[in-house]
Amino acid sequence: MSGNKPKFVYVTYIASTPDKVFKALTDTEATAQFWFGNAATSDWKVGSPIEFHREGKLILQGKILENDAPRRLSYTFHSMHEPHNGKEPPSRVVFDLEKQKDQVKLTVTHDDFIEGSKVFESISNGWPLVLSNLKSYLELNRAVLHAPWYDKEKASA
Repeated sequence: MSGNKPKFVYVTYIASTPDKVFKALTDTEATAQFWFGNAATSDWKVGSPIEFHREGKLILQGKILENDAPRRLSYTFHSMHEPHNGKEPPSRVVFDLEKQKDQVKLTVTHDDFIEGSKVFESISNGWPLVLSNLKSYLELNRAVLHAPWYDKEKASA
């Protein structure tokens, strides 16, 4: 394996339970709330498809690789929206949830990118916002952040 392939790892701590965090990651309504309108749909069985839609557009698609609720979730991640439009092969995202007293340590590992991946650049900006919003959604019961890249999209529409 070459050492040049990018890998993104992000760790956050959420005052919640593994069950609640896992449910938020796998619930269509919840994902739409904290993921800036990107609603995930899947039956969450290994091998099944997963799709994220926002405002009727297919944003991401993939396949469930692992579902060990409430400890681990993994799926392929194929970016279908502008500017990527599915040009790069799918990458992989893994959510590891670990109970620590009254909080959950959530580790997101996003890897399996091609060298020079443009999707990697996008997710490196995106995941910190998405995961901060997930934390706010679960701890404060509201999503508080917005995604600046969608502001640009609206301005050009």
